[in-house]
Amino acid sequence: MSSRIVVFGAGGRAGRRAVAEAVARGHQVTAVVRDPDKYGDLGAGVSVVAGDVTRADSVAEVAAEHDAAISAAGRLDMPSDEFYVSAAHALLDGLARAGVGRLVLIGIGSTLETAPGVAVHDAPGFPEEARAFSLGHTAELDVLRAAETDIDWLVVAPPPVMLDDKAPRTGRYRTGGEQVMADGAPSFSYADLAVALIDEIETPKHHRSLTAVAG
Repeated sequence: MSSRIVVFGAGGRAGRRAVAEAVARGHQVTAVVRDPDKYGDLGAGVSVVAGDVTRADSVAEVAAEHDAAISAAGRLDMPSDEFYVSAAHALLDGLARAGVGRLVLIGIGSTLETAPGVAVHDAPGFPEEARAFSLGHTAELDVLRAAETDIDWLVVAPPPVMLDDKAPRTGRYRTGGEQVMADGAPSFSYADLAVALIDEIETPKHHRSLTAVAG
């Protein structure tokens, strides 16, 4: 069954893969970017629109008449915690106003736990700049967990490694909980991350949680 999916941050590597996967499965996709003129290559049949994921009014406008949303958005020109907290609030508010009930967000593997209560970014010697970026994702998750909302949200976190942008889609992945899935394949691709994202829209299996995915 075809759904109408709005993808925030559609111009990045993860966002592009999510758009392509959704289109390949026959869904109607709206790709939200800051400057549509730069992203005419997102594919035939994709509606590319301007939007700001940190503004609830903008989210509500571009998400109107959609069934589900994906957030692959990220910005490096402002503090990570400021961006992700603002985006979480705006998404919950704007999507609720637009009547969108499902939100799948792309997390980051460094927020996953290596031991109870100990995240990857808590390891001694973890680069401070990378830790600050990771803590922004943690702050986003805190907002989602604390929210009184009817939106069925999910944060999908790939392994804490550089994802492969060249590897072909296999369609295979595993899901876990909030811990690093250390026994899996040494790498994971953006293409298979996209498969997991669209699967969770077509057939939701995880709800209001941080869920690890790996090869």
